Amino acid sequence: MLETFTPLTVERQGVQLHTRAAGGGAPVLLLHGHPQSIAMWHRVAPVLAQTHRVVLMDLRGYGDSSRPEADAAHHNHSKREMALDALAVMKAHGFERFDVLAHDRGARVAHRLAADAPDAVKRLLLLDIAPTLAMYENTSEAFARAYWHWFFMIQPPPLPEALIESDPARYVRGVMGARYAGLAAFAPEALAEYERCAALPGTARSIAEDYRASASLDLEHDRADVAAGRQLQQPLRVLWGQHGAVGRCFDVLALWRERAAQVTGCALDCGHYLAEEAPEQVIAQAQEFFTH
Repeated sequence: MLETFTPLTVERQGVQLHTRAAGGGAPVLLLHGHPQSIAMWHRVAPVLAQTHRVVLMDLRGYGDSSRPEADAAHHNHSKREMALDALAVMKAHGFERFDVLAHDRGARVAHRLAADAPDAVKRLLLLDIAPTLAMYENTSEAFARAYWHWFFMIQPPPLPEALIESDPARYVRGVMGARYAGLAAFAPEALAEYERCAALPGTARSIAEDYRASASLDLEHDRADVAAGRQLQQPLRVLWGQHGAVGRCFDVLALWRERAAQVTGCALDCGHYLAEEAPEQVIAQAQEFFTH
């Protein structure tokens, strides 16, 4: 997929980061969610590349990027490390300042990137998340039922890893197919990519560590920002699925206005996977937001 996008592998501290890029114009970095890869952007990225230089990146632990080793503090899979990966990727592509469009786990990386490197991120468009700290602190039964994997993944190893590795395709289809639009929302080629990458050695360890980091070290970083009164200063737009758990369980705009100074956003008529369920709406929002 995305055959017209030129591949480039970027190395940072021994981690190989798989990227692809196409188009011309102002740069925009696209970051995917769980349990996906850059393939999730196949309906959005080619259109954006008509007006922008679009850079796609597989997060560490996902897609065709490296699977780092686990560590006790979950440092290797923290959003701060992933944000540093993103900076290295954009620098390798020739950009010091850029816009970001990101979904799910990638949007949490984008939040940390904008907080830690405010001069690098011009504008931020996030899909279907509320701030991680707020989501954990305001967990309800409805949210826990919908996002059961948030609590499954953070259990000590090796149980989550073993269960995922027993049938990676079943895990991918179980997580993605249980949401609003079911598996029909995904192109067969994209779903095959997600299943292929989920079966690569080390994937189960890395994706579990991603969630363990979010429930520990990442929260420490978020709490430090809140305690210091730090807010994102970049223009931030947040879109969420009208039929998804995030919009049902949280006041998305209110929570983001606690963490950012300039916030706009709205719900789209879809579920969690906005870029694949409602690509035309995502494209329209991105083109408007990244142009003005």
